[in-house]
Amino acid sequence: MAKKKPALTTALRMLDAHGISYTTLEYAYEEKGGTRQTAECLGVPEHQVVKTLVMETETGDPFIVLMHGDREVSTKSMARHLGCKSVKPCDARDATRHTNYVFGGTSPFGTRKKLPVYVESGILQLPWFLINGGRRGFQVKLTPDALAILEPETVEVSQAAG
Repeated sequence: MAKKKPALTTALRMLDAHGISYTTLEYAYEEKGGTRQTAECLGVPEHQVVKTLVMETETGDPFIVLMHGDREVSTKSMARHLGCKSVKPCDARDATRHTNYVFGGTSPFGTRKKLPVYVESGILQLPWFLINGGRRGFQVKLTPDALAILEPETVEVSQAAG
């Protein structure tokens, strides 16, 4: 029996429009499962599951940070990098408003409005990674060169999770 092709998301449409090669993977999404659950379901290292974090400055300016699944963003380092007082994660409602993706299914590709994107430098050193494909329980496998279409700025703002 032929495997059905996943429904196109806005993220996949953007990747297709730019001729980016990718592989799709689906898994059973669990609320609050995070990258650990994704990694376990798909049998990959959590370090290679990249999370798309929608954040904002103290003035409410939104941006995206791409971070290793097993690391966290140092908000102090990120604020220092941006030259602002503070940054924090957006709440679920605001993240959806900025990206047009349901919280837990946020992709950096094909967001409602073009947001500044920052990528943790270590992600660019990986041979491949998984990142959300635009809905819950749906990942795309990409190589770091695919991120070029986002015009990201490289940062070093990770800290140990916990």
